Amino acid sequence: MSEALDRFGRLVMETLRDRAFETADMILSGDSKAPSLATLQAGLARLDDGERELARRLVRIVLDSAIHDFLFALHELHEADRPILLLADGEDVAASSDGLHGEAFGDTGWQSRFSRYGRAPDEA
Repeated sequence: MSEALDRFGRLVMETLRDRAFETADMILSGDSKAPSLATLQAGLARLDDGERELARRLVRIVLDSAIHDFLFALHELHEADRPILLLADGEDVAASSDGLHGEAFGDTGWQSRFSRYGRAPDEA
């Protein structure tokens, strides 16, 4: 795996995945100070612990799916010779991977190596 690809993966995990999960947790716990979120937080405050955990799982599944779909779209454009070039350290990250959309997953994927939230649990 290339260093440039890892650099891109770390960016996606830390600034997209982790920050989104942190934001969701802050809102679900009622700790956000943003006035625009007051109504949402009030509604979520009525949920019991189990319901809040379901909401957390939903956020994680939806976000990980969106990351996968975005990376897959970049991969497909690269394969169709219509790339949107994403360069890290001057290297095309899509060209550095045989399947950009799979880089985030698995025991050695970006989630496991770069995200504070670790690998997504297998959902049944």
